[in-house]
Amino acid sequence: MARIKIVHTTEYTYRNPVGLLRHRLMLRPDDSHDLRLLKTELEVDPAPANTLWKHDVFNNSVCFLKWPETLRTTRLAIVSTLDLLHHPDGQPLPHYSLDPGAEAFPFSYAQNEIPDLALLAERQMPDPDHKVDAWAQRIVADSGATETLKVLEAMTRAIKEKFRYGARYEEGTQTAAQTVELGSGTCRDFAVLMMEALRSYGIATRFVTGYLYDDTSGETRGGGSTHAWCGVYLPGAGWVEYDPTNGLIAGANLIRVGVTREAAQSIPISGGFVGSEDDTIGMHVDVSVSAVPIR
Repeated sequence: MARIKIVHTTEYTYRNPVGLLRHRLMLRPDDSHDLRLLKTELEVDPAPANTLWKHDVFNNSVCFLKWPETLRTTRLAIVSTLDLLHHPDGQPLPHYSLDPGAEAFPFSYAQNEIPDLALLAERQMPDPDHKVDAWAQRIVADSGATETLKVLEAMTRAIKEKFRYGARYEEGTQTAAQTVELGSGTCRDFAVLMMEALRSYGIATRFVTGYLYDDTSGETRGGGSTHAWCGVYLPGAGWVEYDPTNGLIAGANLIRVGVTREAAQSIPISGGFVGSEDDTIGMHVDVSVSAVPIR
């Protein structure tokens, strides 16, 4: 278990005073068996006239900010501070935690689960040349394993070991096929690749956005900003998280903030402004994560 403090700062600057349209924030995790929120703070400058907290279609905690129509500003700063306790599984789950029918890969879901998982098991991106299909089949074959947990672990490790990681700050995500072709990507690209590869076998997956804290190894990739990984639904075990960017399994060193069907639904901060396109100077994001182990 660890006590985690996260300070996520986002600052937009404008060349001329602009009006601010409604903004949507996905920055606050919900309490869970592996995560307990101790304190949260949201600072916004200029201060909004209305701040409204809701849950979205995936039950993520989201915040909507709205400013007066008459307001004009050359700067918008949003600072989210979280103080929480995290106690993940941190290890691959044992075989006996899966339903017997899910122990061998690939497996099928029970009839009563299919209606709830159908869209999450459906491919979301085109793969006209079957590059993702071929890659997934090769990884499964090369793993030499038939057990579901070992196959998933092999796929997680293969992405970390065989693809080049590179930060990319502009919005958007590569298709899984592009990632296979390029042999490189960001954390969100790797999460999408693993999701689409598993969906090619009919396995339900979710995109997970949140934060990464280092285990002091100095080898984790994706810190200093928001991080992305994927969740896989395993009958008997439920949603198990895999971080192919770092080869992490079962939520180790990962603070989950939101889960979605696809990456485009997980933007931490989205919104617009009233003004000219040329008014935008830039956006600066800084994420500071500190962790103190608790024995």
